[in-house]
This record gives sequence, C-alpha cells and structure tokens, in this order.
Amino acid sequence: MAKYEAVVPKLGEAVIEATITKWLKNEGEMITEEDPLVEIATDKVDSEIPSPVTGKLIRKLFHEGDLVPVGAIFAIIETAGEHTGGEAAAPPAAEDPAVCRSETTVAALSGNPVAAEPEPPAHHEMPPATGTRFYSPLVRSIAQQENIPFTELDRIQGTGKDDRLTKQDLLDYIRDRKQGAATQPAAPPAAATPPMSAPPTVQQILPGESRIVEMDRIRQLIATHMVKSVQTSPHVTSFQEVDMSRVVQRRENKKETFRKREGENLTFTPVFIEAIARAVRDFPTVNVSVDGTKILMHRQVNVGMAVSLPNFNLIVPVIRSADEKNLLGLVKTVNDLAGRARQGKLVPDEITGGTISLTNLGSFGTLMGTPIINQPQTAIVAVGAIKKRVVVVESPEGDTIAIRPVMIMSVTYDHRVIDGALGGQFLNRIVEYLETFDPNQPI
Repeated sequence: MAKYEAVVPKLGEAVIEATITKWLKNEGEMITEEDPLVEIATDKVDSEIPSPVTGKLIRKLFHEGDLVPVGAIFAIIETAGEHTGGEAAAPPAAEDPAVCRSETTVAALSGNPVAAEPEPPAHHEMPPATGTRFYSPLVRSIAQQENIPFTELDRIQGTGKDDRLTKQDLLDYIRDRKQGAATQPAAPPAAATPPMSAPPTVQQILPGESRIVEMDRIRQLIATHMVKSVQTSPHVTSFQEVDMSRVVQRRENKKETFRKREGENLTFTPVFIEAIARAVRDFPTVNVSVDGTKILMHRQVNVGMAVSLPNFNLIVPVIRSADEKNLLGLVKTVNDLAGRARQGKLVPDEITGGTISLTNLGSFGTLMGTPIINQPQTAIVAVGAIKKRVVVVESPEGDTIAIRPVMIMSVTYDHRVIDGALGGQFLNRIVEYLETFDPNQPI
C-alpha cells in the first residue's frame, strides 16, 4: 500500500492561500478519483478540491477554518498501488495532529524542514482569527510563540500584497517591541499618545423584534473591498440617456428563435458588453489601473460583469478579451459565467484580471445608480431599467414627439486618472454604439 500526499493546487493568479470551510469526506472513508474531497474559500471565490487518486482517506492535516497555503499537503490518502507522488511517512502514535499541521505548513512556506516542538501550553494558544485579514500559518505560528494576540496583529502594518502581514513584518515588530520595552519606562506619562486601537463599537439600539445577524465571509470581503475602493479613488459619475429602440427591436424579434436554436436566453447584457468593449478600444486610456504614480495601460479588454447571487451577495466574473468576441460569443460567455456564478462553480481565474466592469441595475427596476469602482480598475458602467417615455425625436424634416424605450446609463470613474472630458466622451461613445446598433446583424 502506498500513501499519497494531497496538496492544495494552484487556485489562480495572486492566490497564495485558502481557508478550509468544509471537509466532504471523513477519515477512513473510501474515495475515488475526482470525488470532491474538501471545500475551500479564498478572498476571490469558493470551490471544491477533488481527490487526485482513488483510495482511503487516512488523515486530515487541517481542520475546518484553518488557513492553508497553496502547495501545502492537506490530506494523506492510502492507495492500492505505486504512485508518482512522495511517500507520506506515518507519524508516531503519540504525536499530536495540531503539531503536525503546524510543522507541515511552516515547512511548505519556508522550504526548510522544521524540527518538531512540543505544543505550547494551553494559555498560549491563539484564539480564532476574526475579521477579514488573512494571516499565513507561519505568521500565526510565530505570533503564538511570542504570545501576540490577533487584536495586536491587526494593528501591525503589513508590506505584502493587499497590506498582508509577512514574516519579516512580524519579526521586525517583535524586535522593535522588545527594544522599546527595554528602553522606555514601564508607565507612560499621562500626556503620551494612546496606542492605536480598533475602532470603538457603536452601541446599537434594537427596537421591537430586531435581531443581530453576523456577516458571512463573502459579505465581509465585499464590505472591506468597497470601503477600500472609496478610500482609494475619488469617484465621479456621469449620466446619459440612451434610446434603446434598435436593441429592443432586435431582441424582441430574435429571443424566441434564439432560445429554440441555442437553448439559452438572449439578454441585453452581451449587447452592453459589446458596446463597452468597442468604446474602450476607442478610448484606451480608460482601460487602466494605478500603481502609485504610474499608470498601467492594459492591452486586453476584460469586462467584469456583476452577478447577484441567491444569498444577495455579489460576484464579478470576467469576460476576457471581450473586444475580440462577436455577439454570439458574448451571449454564450455571459450565460455560462452567470449560470455557474449562481451555482458557486466559478474558479478563481474567472473572477480576476478585469480591467473595467458593468453592473446592470435595471434588472431590479432601478433607473440609475452610482456604483463603486471595482479596484484596481478605474471605471465601472451602470445601466438602468429600460422604460417607455415620451421623447423629442430630431430629424432633418423637423422635430416630432414619439414614445421610445429609454435607459439611463452612467459611468463612474477614478478622477485621479480619468477627467470629466474623457469620462464624458467614453460614455457618449457607448451610447452612440447602442443607439446605432444594427438590428440585422447575425447572432
């Protein structure tokens, strides 16, 4: 019998760790190749890791709620024959599983073997992490050895990606703290600046039958992302009305035929994405992001599409190279991503790399809106509900009154790099493409 070491696979661009949210198999249970083994969550998306082999799950190296780095061993499976993976040596019977998890994780992060150490006393154990900030197992291990609680870790400035706390950040903090304890008086003077602390909790008045509901993980991530975006970018929003007559006519004439032929719905979203992608080609300085004092010009036009989930959370899958797809290709891609988004079957790469976003407020009856930019992008387009209105139609023969399907469109942009003139021209070009839409183009 051989033992196979199951490792956390690469989960997408810039994803270095994941949280185990649910084990789908128990120790001692027989599993077949491709059976879902464990559910994991990253700061991008939730997904399942299938078993790479057929055999018996003999050991779980992490508990639900543990943070596991990409490439770390998370389970050991006993197989019937030879395999190409490394052998997993069986641990001594007296060895504690928690110690093994810590050793395996630290070794995976540092690349060096780690000698086994006795488990710290119970009063040194770290409490469960709170909030949305991730800490690598190595950082957790060092903090536990130094008896640093998570409330103190939250106050340390990180230098990693998205302000992540690195091993060196923590070691520098421990060194400075020890030096400060040796040189400063035990009791600070009354006039000294108080230490940084978490924002105070506002007392809530709960009238009647009000109740408190804890945010789920995704909602906490959304909240953090939205606040950070507003703090990062000065938001400006421009609005314009769109005569949707040609687009509505085309959809009404083709939606039943398309459903019978393709087995899918024909919606307005692919038409919006096509118009946005064409306008981005005309105004490439909208398709950018900011890195300090540098502007990153993106060659690909990757349009993020906000999708509302059944639990009222939000996810933004990305249509890559949208400017290179015809309308039929966009319809297929939009329907596929939206469907799998609502089923929770997206992979991390499908929600990363967007350069501009679209949100359809009209699907909920909203007329207009001022959405928040999806960082690190610098623009987001919002479309409202299409309503019939009485409008003035201008023509060489004179002005007339007509009833037309009208929609209000907005573009919110980062005023650090996009001024009102560019934002207005970009919006005007999208409107132009929609109002001159060819109702006879094939689909």
